[in-house]
Amino acid sequence: MTQPLPVATCQATCYEVSILPEGDINRHVFNIDIEYRGVGRWAVTRHGSCLGADGTWEFGVKEYDRGEAWLNSHRFDLDTALRLARDAAPHVTVNGYTAADAYRQTYPESQP
Repeated sequence: MTQPLPVATCQATCYEVSILPEGDINRHVFNIDIEYRGVGRWAVTRHGSCLGADGTWEFGVKEYDRGEAWLNSHRFDLDTALRLARDAAPHVTVNGYTAADAYRQTYPESQP
């Protein structure tokens, strides 16, 4: 007799973080990704760089070329990863403009 197959599971593995609203034409340029790396650990990434616990970006996101100390300072629980990404989001810079600059220019009516 054939054993029944288990029910398929689903898991979220990526979040997109940006101060620009969904649908904004520039959002994809300024976004930060939070990507699941297994065992409850998440990486905060952007264009091949990884955010460290100290708030600095470092090129390279692959675990196999890093030591345990590097991984421990660049892999986080989800709440920490979300906080770090939200803190960094206004400061993402493209061609000399930050995400905050892009927001202010596109949505001047939102300014106090």
